[in-house]
Amino acid sequence: MSTENPEPVPVPSPAPDPAAASAPQTESQLTADSAAASGPTFTSVPDVVPESAPAVAEEAKRTKETEERNLAEPSTVAAEKADAPSQEPQNDLTRKFTDAEWKAVKELRSRLPDVFAKAYPNASPAPSSVTLWGVELSTEPNAKASVILAKFVRARNLDVAQASEMLISTLRWRVEFKIDEVMQEQFDSNVFGQLGKVFGKDKEGRPVTYNLYGAVKDMKAVFGDVQKFIRWRVQFMEESIKLLDFETVDQMVQIHDYEGVSMTQRDANQKAAAKEATTIFQNHYPEFLSRKYFINVPTLLTWIFWLFKPLISANTLAKMSVVGSGAKTISAELSQVIDLKEIPKRYGGQAEGFD
Repeated sequence: MSTENPEPVPVPSPAPDPAAASAPQTESQLTADSAAASGPTFTSVPDVVPESAPAVAEEAKRTKETEERNLAEPSTVAAEKADAPSQEPQNDLTRKFTDAEWKAVKELRSRLPDVFAKAYPNASPAPSSVTLWGVELSTEPNAKASVILAKFVRARNLDVAQASEMLISTLRWRVEFKIDEVMQEQFDSNVFGQLGKVFGKDKEGRPVTYNLYGAVKDMKAVFGDVQKFIRWRVQFMEESIKLLDFETVDQMVQIHDYEGVSMTQRDANQKAAAKEATTIFQNHYPEFLSRKYFINVPTLLTWIFWLFKPLISANTLAKMSVVGSGAKTISAELSQVIDLKEIPKRYGGQAEGFD
């Protein structure tokens, strides 16, 4: 999770009338706009009441009715509370939201007009909806949109003000980075095509991505132009996200293979690229990671990991595993979340993989 501490976002004005709302705007259109101008015990009543005690019988009757109401009221409240999310469009992922998450998601959604206005200050008028990762975000309830918004509030521990700032920052960055142009860029398949692979799924249907850092021996070809590497890495991430439906799956498993990598020979460009990529994914791609495995890790990197382990949040640490070398060792770890039929043979699985 990012360590940034953004300013709180003021509560926006009421959302515009959906009937008057404009169609979703793409990032390219928004860029153009900017250039032009988020069981009790009941007291029983006898079947036959003695004539000498009518008051006692009446009191007993009232007591029973009161206790029955008291019993019913908590159930009614609980039913209403449980029914509240059902008023929202639902899918498999939203049904897993906690009450606190639903509350934060709804509040962030109500702030979207203000979020869009701040993200695109030169757009006039400000967009009423924006498409992010193929999902339309607006004040109109939508199950997939709720899943996207939940990522931002979870990344900021349900702090809606900070989640709003994160979403604003992400939308601005996508325009500045020219994400639409990056997605059209062509990269040398003999270089970058060997660095990243998407293969198989885990046991929950999440796609598995592989980063093969040692696949290309000419590091200058990869990192000679740091910004070119960053554009490729972002494109690879975006292509991976296209495999998520945001209905049953909204995360992926990442496997970082360090076979053939020398940690002692990293130059300034490699370090700069790693730092910038980490910052981008930390700040602008929240909660997309289900699990991350570091395999074939050099001994030096293992020591570095353990050195910095106390500084890593428990939530992040729970998603990370540093694995040694050898197909048997690697498959024993990966097979806990990925079926052997989905693991390439090079890692001890049964699949032909991408060799």
